[in-house]
Amino acid sequence: MELPADGPGDGRVAAGRVERYTMKFSTRARYGMRAMLDIELYGGDGLVLLREIAERQEISKRYLEHMMTMLRNGGLVVAERGAGGGYRLARPAEQIRLDEIFEALEGDIATVECVRDGSACGRAEDCVTRVLWTDVSDAIRSVLEQRTLADLAESCRSMEKGG
Repeated sequence: MELPADGPGDGRVAAGRVERYTMKFSTRARYGMRAMLDIELYGGDGLVLLREIAERQEISKRYLEHMMTMLRNGGLVVAERGAGGGYRLARPAEQIRLDEIFEALEGDIATVECVRDGSACGRAEDCVTRVLWTDVSDAIRSVLEQRTLADLAESCRSMEKGG
């Protein structure tokens, strides 16, 4: 029996075994988080060049420019142009929650469309699984709301020390 699939990432039953897929966040969210962390770790009181972030994080400079525009529009980074220009955090890392970074890059934190927009599905009002996906979305949001960019930087520094 084969189960209907809604798209990439859904498990399919074939010959009695279920193929497993990983729930994934987009590269924009993952790379953007790394770019923000890079600015915190290497910026100090100065600016960080886009080229340096791209090299250290192994992210295409063109793709990184797009993400930095989103982060700038979200009020998370400041761009300074010209000779000696670059990026810096718009606020201290202790004041930047990880959910702010995620939402600047991805929009609403929702595991499925009907959690964000109940009108996306005609079954949303009496769908038990929508309640489940709402709980999952809330749990993800809670984790990201409770941590700041400074927390992430501290974890990185601890890992580098071997702890």
